[in-house]
Amino acid sequence: GIEQLYQSYYRNEKYLRNTAPLARVGVVYSEQTAKNYGEKAWQKNYPDHGNGMYHALVEDRLPFEMVNDQLLDAATLKPFKLLILPNIAFLSKKQCDQLRQFVNNGGSLVATYETSLYDEAGQLQKDFGLADIFGVSYDQAVEGPMKNSYLRLKSEASTGKFHPVLKDLEDAYQIINTTHQVQVQPKTTFPSPVTLVPTYPDLPMEDLYPRQPETSTRELYLREVGQGRVAYFPGDLDRTFWQYMSSDHGKLLRNTFRWALNEEPMVEVKGPGIIDVTTWQQKSSVTVHLVNLTNPMMLKAPFRELIPVDTHVSIRVPPNKKLTAVKLLLSEQKADYEFKNNIVSLPIKQLSAHEIIALDLT
Repeated sequence: GIEQLYQSYYRNEKYLRNTAPLARVGVVYSEQTAKNYGEKAWQKNYPDHGNGMYHALVEDRLPFEMVNDQLLDAATLKPFKLLILPNIAFLSKKQCDQLRQFVNNGGSLVATYETSLYDEAGQLQKDFGLADIFGVSYDQAVEGPMKNSYLRLKSEASTGKFHPVLKDLEDAYQIINTTHQVQVQPKTTFPSPVTLVPTYPDLPMEDLYPRQPETSTRELYLREVGQGRVAYFPGDLDRTFWQYMSSDHGKLLRNTFRWALNEEPMVEVKGPGIIDVTTWQQKSSVTVHLVNLTNPMMLKAPFRELIPVDTHVSIRVPPNKKLTAVKLLLSEQKADYEFKNNIVSLPIKQLSAHEIIALDLT
């Protein structure tokens, strides 16, 4: 129980003295937005935006860190390749400039809904503070709640190939839309993997059919800016995912994270279940923490039962480092690993609650 767990932590204290996280993804949270946003009907349940992104990232097993919107300076953002902005609506000119610099330096953004549409005091602006980065402008309206509206998913007409954001959605002609969306006007050219099927009546039954089965209005704006990538969802996809838990929305979010990240992650975890993955650096080692959230309550305590799962983990050894040992700190099992092409691969059998994989390095 708890006593055994703390004894394990004591024995492995040197692997818990972290010097830095190794996550390449940062999720921005904004107290200045949370305190004063939400007066309009389309702004309700603001925390659901962040919760939706958080849930999608845990399901994707991507290590990530939370980033305060008051700490967007270059030094703080240097470890990250991707920043996620879950409807960070209130942003000052300085904050927008910092995010712009992040992208110009090769970073990527995934943003939703009214991100940067207000200044830090909550004053509505004529356009997004990040309009030049998004490649779209605010069209002076927010639509919703949207009934019987869909997202049309389609391949590239000239090649027949699907965009990477539609991985594992190739057989889905359309999926349900978000509940609200900001109306925007594109200011540059974009691919069109996700487009709008406009809302139509839900009653009476004889009127329940789409008036326009397809449009050219994009619901996901994807572009490359310098060495970075930018994805902007005009809809509240993060909030809608949290509220309705559509697996299709989760796939679209996770695929967009991977497209924007545009690099092989340090850790890949395969197998069933919900596993929270974090990565840390110590003086002469790196650790990967696996927390098994596979249970009937998932992100709500207390757990009713622990459901062990079998996983397979691949870890990239940091550049210019030599691997000297691999350890499973909590189970104390022998690490049956393979080391090839600078990647450590090993099975973790019957992961119950928490395991720490430690790589000793020189």
